[in-house]
Amino acid sequence: MNGTTKEITIGNVKIGGTNPVAIQSMTNTDTKDVAATSSQIRSLQNAGCELARIAVYDMECAKAIPGIKKEISIPLIADIHFDYRIAIAAIEMGADKIRINPGNIGEKQKVMEVVRAAQDYGVPIRVGANSGSLPGDLQQHYGNSAQALVLSALRNIEMLEEAGFDNIVVSLKSSDVKICRDAYMQMSGSTAYPLHLGVTEAGTMLDASIKSSIGIGSLLLAGIGDTIRVSITGDPVREIAVAKKILKYCGLRREGVDIISCPTCARCSLDIEKLADQVAEYTLGVDKPLSIAVMGCAVNGPGEAKEADLGVAGGSGYGLLFSHGEVLKKVPEADLMDELRKLIDDFVAK
Repeated sequence: MNGTTKEITIGNVKIGGTNPVAIQSMTNTDTKDVAATSSQIRSLQNAGCELARIAVYDMECAKAIPGIKKEISIPLIADIHFDYRIAIAAIEMGADKIRINPGNIGEKQKVMEVVRAAQDYGVPIRVGANSGSLPGDLQQHYGNSAQALVLSALRNIEMLEEAGFDNIVVSLKSSDVKICRDAYMQMSGSTAYPLHLGVTEAGTMLDASIKSSIGIGSLLLAGIGDTIRVSITGDPVREIAVAKKILKYCGLRREGVDIISCPTCARCSLDIEKLADQVAEYTLGVDKPLSIAVMGCAVNGPGEAKEADLGVAGGSGYGLLFSHGEVLKKVPEADLMDELRKLIDDFVAK
């Protein structure tokens, strides 16, 4: 993102260096169900996901990789734990990147076999350090802390580097936002490898969105991070919308809709919440930069939201449609959303 990290190629996507921060997600279908997994990844693609990760928990999952890759157009990342043979199989089957925690793969020789396969096929390895699976000595000495995460990751990096392998991406995951942020801040000064950001096990939609916005957003604003994954329990497609908004509001992407809506007060005579929700739903797939104001007061609305590309402000039985503070028309309240849809369509079509 800021040119300070090493550039890594994952399939047809480059991360690190001066490349844009990439959005990643993970499927929750059974990987062995090629049709279901491919369908979910296509839904993620359509929402704006740029890297897809799948759980490869046995050899049958690894064998499903070629079939999945035929149906998608974004890089496929294989997530492996414990069995080095599955990691090697995933690489041989065409995974564009693998994610392992070297500490739970086993003895060093097993890790080296994975490294050799990755070298032979030109596949990057994401070294994942997780507060839930810290090495015993680090856990005992440092507890569940940012320092323990960093030392765990550095230990794993050193193991790969000893084999002459530097096609590495690093992640340091914790469900504690502060530990997670502090670990990435420390790691940023200790390595030039690209960093994959995320607050793990962040919870359901509201909690996960808040935790991720704080943890990921604060790091991005500090110039740290090359890929991001917002972790939300349930449908992973929802993760993409939040990730895109985080990047947008951190000033890293202009694409998409920015909805400016007032919190309402006693002057409001319009159901602003309903109207704002309708606008958000209608513009969900819009990638063109567009700001839309939904204001409850026709007296102050156009002036308060004069920077917005388009806007609507309510009144008593009517509403004003405006653009950059200039009133375009006055319409009955019942027609506001229909008229606003027309303006949005015209703007997007230009």
